[in-house]
Amino acid sequence: MTTSHTPSLTLTVETERTAIVVRVAGDLDYESCDELVSTVDGQLARWPRGGPGLTALHLDFAGLGAVDSMGLSALLTIRRRTDAAAIDLRLDERPPALQRLLEITGSLEHLTAPFEDSHAGEQPGAG
Repeated sequence: MTTSHTPSLTLTVETERTAIVVRVAGDLDYESCDELVSTVDGQLARWPRGGPGLTALHLDFAGLGAVDSMGLSALLTIRRRTDAAAIDLRLDERPPALQRLLEITGSLEHLTAPFEDSHAGEQPGAG
């Protein structure tokens, strides 16, 4: 288990057999959003090669305080990273403020949809 501290954000990382869980506590905002993205990037890069495949990244927001537009931007960046790695992004324990932000911005479905390989079933040269 790894714990990281910034003045307003604490991230606790746990690895499971085929998943990474990042517990987010505090404020996800302009000052702290890079910490979350950096932590996720580091965990994705460290996933053991040749072992069981990584299937999901869980972001647990049970301890989330405030979230702003930069926090949302960080989540969109993480979604791009998980899509590129062909793994599911799961936003667990969303507090009302985060849920409302995702709904108002129209990003709820995008961020919570299971990973889909957009090229699955395509014929070569089709498009």
